[in-house]
Amino acid sequence: MANTTFSGPVTSDNGFVGNLTGNVTGNITGNVTATTVTATGAITSTGTAGVGYSTGAGGAVTQATSRTTGVTLNKTTGAITLVSAAGSSTAATFTVTNSTVAATDVIILNQKSGTDLYDLMVTAVAAGSFNLTFRTTGGTTTETPVFNFAVIKAVAA
Repeated sequence: MANTTFSGPVTSDNGFVGNLTGNVTGNITGNVTATTVTATGAITSTGTAGVGYSTGAGGAVTQATSRTTGVTLNKTTGAITLVSAAGSSTAATFTVTNSTVAATDVIILNQKSGTDLYDLMVTAVAAGSFNLTFRTTGGTTTETPVFNFAVIKAVAA
């Protein structure tokens, strides 16, 4: 495909197919499929779908032997099922080994399921892993709670 210079609005009923190299100034409306999108302004969503990960970005893993047994899940988002055990108000920690994690990333956690309510904390982030520390707020139900996580890519500079 030859290089083409566009001047003024560019519209197409069938969509643009090909490689676009250089700078685009203005608004892009519709779907953008790219390996990397770099923006100096905001990337926003006005629809109800929001901004997030698509199918294939996530995964699931289950602890094997105890609530302090580490797990491995090399995805930017996922669900961790804890081994069946009674809840405890004493904090416990396990390591999530994850090759997508950089030391500067931010890990978001929430409780997906379980009868007891859990306090969840990320207590360390390193290249390739993070520590998840948890405790119940007082319940002692024997159960297999599920914790969701998402990796937000971040930088220090």
